[in-house]
Amino acid sequence: MDADTRCQLVTGPARSGKSRWAEHLASAHPGPVLYLATADTRQQDPAWQARLQVHRLRRPPSWRVLEVQAALAQTLRHLDPAELALVDALGTWVAWGLDQSDDQWLRSSEELCAALAACPGRVIVVSEQTGWGVVPATAIGGRFRDRLGALEQRLAPLCQRCWLVVAGRALDLAAISQPVPR
Repeated sequence: MDADTRCQLVTGPARSGKSRWAEHLASAHPGPVLYLATADTRQQDPAWQARLQVHRLRRPPSWRVLEVQAALAQTLRHLDPAELALVDALGTWVAWGLDQSDDQWLRSSEELCAALAACPGRVIVVSEQTGWGVVPATAIGGRFRDRLGALEQRLAPLCQRCWLVVAGRALDLAAISQPVPR
């Protein structure tokens, strides 16, 4: 991560390698790394515990881990300037707000954008891509897809680098793309 890169967005579909790519980017940071986990730990779900264990085993022991769940914005505002925060992942943070009204959600997403813009440290945000052709069968699935997609579009301009990871390959979207007009 060069000196001018304060924020990076790493997005892609499930099992694309996006977390591994984000971890690779974070490993180049010369200072401390703080892994911000947004998911519920789901202690009673063995499959989820197995996924978490894979992530734990990949991380260097020097990285601190903080399970922030829904408190992502508050945590980013208090990041140490020497620290790099790796947020994994935006989709699970969005899931925490699915029961919010549209107005409440707008405030939550604005708070996150403001926190990211004001964050004193460096940040890598991992986010899931949804809706690549399948229309969710439920209203809550559609709400998740719409909120995550809209939030990614709001966060991307705050990031100096945006990566799309597909089939284990990382593409630098900022280098090969144009922003879509509003």
